[in-house]
Amino acid sequence: MRCFILMLFLVAFSCKKSVDEKAVIKVSEIIKSDDFQLVKSSNEKGLLVLFPCFPCDAENTLAEFKIADVAAKNGFSVLALNVNRKLFLSEEEKEDIASMLQSIIKTNNLVTKNIYFGGFSSGGNMALLIGNHLKKYDRNIQPDAIFVVDSPLDLLALYKTAEKNLKQKVAEVSVQESQFIKQMFDAKFGSPNDSLAVYEKFSPFTFQTKNIANLSALKNTKLRFYTEPDMAWWKEQRQNDYEDLNAYYLKQLSIVLKSAFEETDVELIETQNKGYRANGERHPHSWSIVNPEELVSWMLKD
Repeated sequence: MRCFILMLFLVAFSCKKSVDEKAVIKVSEIIKSDDFQLVKSSNEKGLLVLFPCFPCDAENTLAEFKIADVAAKNGFSVLALNVNRKLFLSEEEKEDIASMLQSIIKTNNLVTKNIYFGGFSSGGNMALLIGNHLKKYDRNIQPDAIFVVDSPLDLLALYKTAEKNLKQKVAEVSVQESQFIKQMFDAKFGSPNDSLAVYEKFSPFTFQTKNIANLSALKNTKLRFYTEPDMAWWKEQRQNDYEDLNAYYLKQLSIVLKSAFEETDVELIETQNKGYRANGERHPHSWSIVNPEELVSWMLKD
């Protein structure tokens, strides 16, 4: 695999347990390959692994989520993956991605501790499922914490919302997305009316049955759920109700996990008017609802 290495000047890591933006400039690497883009901190103390949204790639992730500079300044390398087009994962896919991560970390001499996972939209589904897989099988590389950004964790709910969108036919983009989801789920899982167990098998969370089996190994892992439940925007653009949104199921999952995991740090962060794409387009379903500096501070607290 061909890799391209560029030199980039970044602010050096401070030993203080706070986000440091005024330290001395030092050199860091940017490494690109077919499978990932890596911003490697010259004072690496930890690693942030980012999973992209369904149609996205590593380049899009780093363009939309301005985390690389502040992370590298504070000793975190950032690994953005090109693994995409996945709302759920088979056991074989989980193992393949886990093995790929281990190979990337070994080949690039990255740290094997202080590891954090994060994912936007369907990437959040992957972050949780891979994290759970690594914990479940006690692999030598495991996330200390995971955050997800407005992810559709409940596949059953996603199917039902797709059916509703197809009946309403309010926005073309919504209709196209819903047609795709319904066709894919019908082919892979069948109708929820007679295959609920199949949806539970692949979904990170099923609110209807309060099923969290695919997250059970994360009991001692810090978790964060970011979402921006802008009902005015969703109503105007898609005619969606609160129960149709990822925000609703993220909130329900946070409630379930706080009860089931007891002392585990589970946070729900609901933002307001933070959702904008890199091109300036207003959209509550965006990476921008995460504050990079605050996130790095959260990572440094461990």
